[in-house]
Amino acid sequence: MATLTTRPRPQAPPTPKAPGAARRRRRKDAAAAYVFLAPQLLGLVVFMVGPLLFALVLAFSHWDGFGARSFAGISNFVDILSNPRIQRSALNTVWFTALQVPGLMLTALFFAVLMQRAGRLTPLYRLAFVAPVVTSSVAVGAIWLWLFNPEISPVNNALRAIGLPAPDWLQDARFIIPAFAIIGIWQGLGYQLIMFMAGLKNIGRSYLEAAELDGCSQWQKLRHVTLPLLSPTILFLSITSIIGSFQVFDYIYIFMDTTAPDPARTIVYEVVQIAFREFNFGQASALAFLLFLALLSLTGLQLAAQKRWVHYAE
Repeated sequence: MATLTTRPRPQAPPTPKAPGAARRRRRKDAAAAYVFLAPQLLGLVVFMVGPLLFALVLAFSHWDGFGARSFAGISNFVDILSNPRIQRSALNTVWFTALQVPGLMLTALFFAVLMQRAGRLTPLYRLAFVAPVVTSSVAVGAIWLWLFNPEISPVNNALRAIGLPAPDWLQDARFIIPAFAIIGIWQGLGYQLIMFMAGLKNIGRSYLEAAELDGCSQWQKLRHVTLPLLSPTILFLSITSIIGSFQVFDYIYIFMDTTAPDPARTIVYEVVQIAFREFNFGQASALAFLLFLALLSLTGLQLAAQKRWVHYAE
């Protein structure tokens, strides 16, 4: 018995949309996107871009915050760069960065490697390390003000117990900046610890197994496998740590208020003092702008040098 087969009818090709309709559609989508982005863009302009531009204008002006502004040219920058007190504050900031950034990164990496063997206690240790990060700077300052008290300091008692000299941390000019660096390392340890633990977790087990098959020791695996694969994390933390260390202010203000001696002053502390104690907003803005240029240059150098030592896993 013959069967009848029906052929499918050929469908007509879709009619192309008019170019005008496509353009209207794109405009409608762009308008909807701008509506959703408008609150964030407005906040960015009002609270970020606007103040930055105004600060740049103030850097070339004389203004006490009340009267009329007058054009100052580059005199604010000349006065800032020739001020011995600000030069000392800049050296203090660099000294603090040189102590805090490597000390923090090495300590965080050390504990991150150890916590790989913590097993079930890892969440407990992680909580203990992260607690200082979420603690306010005022509370941190109160804790360390007690710890650095030369009369009742447990830190000094421990140093005396092992035969080491116990310094007057916040009064001796040689130890003020190292004391601030110790506090910065203690408070920032938890954040960098989590970042290093995440980086270590992302290292493929195959790399370490291949190193073990080649007879590498633990130190050789750390040096030739772990650290190169951690280099993107190290780059990120070094950039953010340097930026944060150059902006140190809260510890100084908590410990010494507005009467910090020259060995304890930093760049941001000078910005606040010049602006809100001396009411010289022009020089304060000029100093802040120079700080911005310094951080921008350091970040650019780090990003330019990453090609030589940063390795990204395929």
